[in-house]
Amino acid sequence: MESHHHAEEDEEQSEDYLFKVVMIGDAAVGKSNLLSRFARNEFYPSSKSTIGVEFQTHKMDISGKEVKAQIWDTAGQERFRAVTSTYYRGAVGALLVYDITRRLTFESVGRWLNELQAHSDMNVVTILVGNKSDLKDNREVSTGEGKSMAEEKGLFFMETSALSSANVSAAFETVVKEIYSILISRRSVMQQQQQQPSSVDHHDQDEEQLRSSSWSSKGKSKTVVLRPVDDDQQQEQPPPTKKSGCCVS
Repeated sequence: MESHHHAEEDEEQSEDYLFKVVMIGDAAVGKSNLLSRFARNEFYPSSKSTIGVEFQTHKMDISGKEVKAQIWDTAGQERFRAVTSTYYRGAVGALLVYDITRRLTFESVGRWLNELQAHSDMNVVTILVGNKSDLKDNREVSTGEGKSMAEEKGLFFMETSALSSANVSAAFETVVKEIYSILISRRSVMQQQQQQPSSVDHHDQDEEQLRSSSWSSKGKSKTVVLRPVDDDQQQEQPPPTKKSGCCVS
């Protein structure tokens, strides 16, 4: 029995984790450049709309475990509002991106959240990303407005610049680490349940539920607001506003 227990531990230690993360938001907000900056440390100033399904797999080390994030780009379908349920299926994380220099992209956040919730079959860890923070002179959406929106919707929040790479890695890593944290928490709960006699017959069912990453905290996401990490980034972001209003510079 003890050797079997050690075998299970060894199997768990060698287990890899693969999380599907989707990128959503209006066209031309910089989703593809955020992905290319994160996955390949590349940026294309004149990049055209994505054509065809595209995803990148990025490896991360979290608490000694190898975690793979399979990050999907919308393939330009958002231009025609034709992002399908297949795109969302199996996703456990999402980056909802808007362009801080285009207010209309920020006003679309609610619609994208509704679509994500309608097509996903589980609670999805989501971060609201205000991209193009390097274009401070053209800002139309204040940092405070982005923060307030995230707090209202129960999302993580960060402003990024795919051009300068500011906060890009942090945005992706925040989502993946939160997914991993939830998964490990659920695993711990299930292990405790399995130690009880009444749960032995449901071992396979619990394991299947765990592998599907079906979070039980739907609608109760905690709010975490992430601050800019470098001095230059912090200086270019105005203090949070107490009320929403047009702040076109």
